[in-house]
Amino acid sequence: MASATGMPQRPPAADDVAYEGEDRETEPLLGRRGDATQHEGQSFFKNPILGTAVLAQVGIIILVLLIWVSVFTKPLILFSGHPLAQSLGILTLVQSILSIQPTVAPDQKRIGQRIHASLNLLAFLFLTAGVVIIEYNKYPDGVHFHSVHGYLGVITSIALALQYLVGFTMWATPVLYGGVDNAKAIYKYHRWSGYFILVLLLATVAAATRTDYNLNVLKLKLWSTLLLAVLILAGVLPRIQKHKLGLTGSATSR
Repeated sequence: MASATGMPQRPPAADDVAYEGEDRETEPLLGRRGDATQHEGQSFFKNPILGTAVLAQVGIIILVLLIWVSVFTKPLILFSGHPLAQSLGILTLVQSILSIQPTVAPDQKRIGQRIHASLNLLAFLFLTAGVVIIEYNKYPDGVHFHSVHGYLGVITSIALALQYLVGFTMWATPVLYGGVDNAKAIYKYHRWSGYFILVLLLATVAAATRTDYNLNVLKLKLWSTLLLAVLILAGVLPRIQKHKLGLTGSATSR
């Protein structure tokens, strides 16, 4: 197509093309528009490594490896299942977040919701197993709260339970919120709380390095867990699309 000057106009960049019915404001918190967007025809399996997601993947994989190597190089007891299960739960939750973040088009969102829900269910099973193990171990002496890790664990577990409940009912039974439109209107709060819970989970892992079990047995270092937590967040947070959190005054759809 020629311009008034007779020169052909530059076609719009792929990053500037908006899907029908969607806002053009799909730029992430950091980077250019399209850096964290699943484009039409792009494989869904690329979402977990798109943009800065590689940093998050490196961070969570190293964190899980550190925990598993520390556990399996020490005598195994029933309690060993707690850090193993919890680390798998956090790994799965990170994949759940990274998978759905870049979705924009309606068909992408539908697939993303199913994958997101499936991974969240798997993470819930891992985390529940970890909680059951620690509760079973704590039952004989009845002492549950004697560390920052313990308090954070309870707070995070309650927050996760509420997050799962609200997220599932918004998706499966929007009538509880007065209809689909009302349910969509609170998606942004669900996302805000999801990222906050991720921070809580990583803080809980870091606090675990100050427990007696870690100091006397696993010997994971606080600095290494903090560094990896920062790496994970550096991979996840910059990919947040502003409109999905209501930061551009638009888009209520998942």
